[in-house]
Amino acid sequence: MRQGLVEKGEPISRTRVARLRKQRGLKSKSQRPFKATTNAYHGRPATPNRLGQEFRVDHPDTVYVGDITYIPTEESWLYLAVFIDLYSRAVVGGAMSKRMTTQLVNDALLMAIWKRQPPQGLLAHSDQGSQYASDRYQKTLKNHGFMCSMGRQGCCWDNAPSESFFHTLKTELAHHRRYQTREKAQTARGATQLSVIKPH
Repeated sequence: MRQGLVEKGEPISRTRVARLRKQRGLKSKSQRPFKATTNAYHGRPATPNRLGQEFRVDHPDTVYVGDITYIPTEESWLYLAVFIDLYSRAVVGGAMSKRMTTQLVNDALLMAIWKRQPPQGLLAHSDQGSQYASDRYQKTLKNHGFMCSMGRQGCCWDNAPSESFFHTLKTELAHHRRYQTREKAQTARGATQLSVIKPH
């Protein structure tokens, strides 16, 4: 905050910024510790990284990026899988569940297919997690004529658009909030970004 004010020509000390924030009851929204949602040690072959961090695309429904995250509740975790159209950066499919399964990511992809009817040749990019390497998910891709792409193991930059979306989502809806149930988290105020998602 101080750095931003200084850059705008408003010289101010850190202590004054801290004092003013305290007087007005302002608190920063900080990033929470990382929790792994990817198990890349599943023994299944990984698909080459066909996307290669080329996140600018010229047409809708040509590249979708998929990922999984979690939202903590008093009932334990609520897992969320999404697919994002790289052209619009909009969530085009998603699913929520109490378990992080192949069905979760498959349901998210099927919702995107139902909603958008993407053509054959679409590139579906994800990490190397067991859900994306599963026979069921790979069969769904094959049945619709989609190509699979997977980022390198341990390289979050290979799926940066979904990482960025999840960071924003969790800062706004999950951090600094406590949800008693998964249902409360699913219906949280401000969850309009996930309006396409139906819990199961």
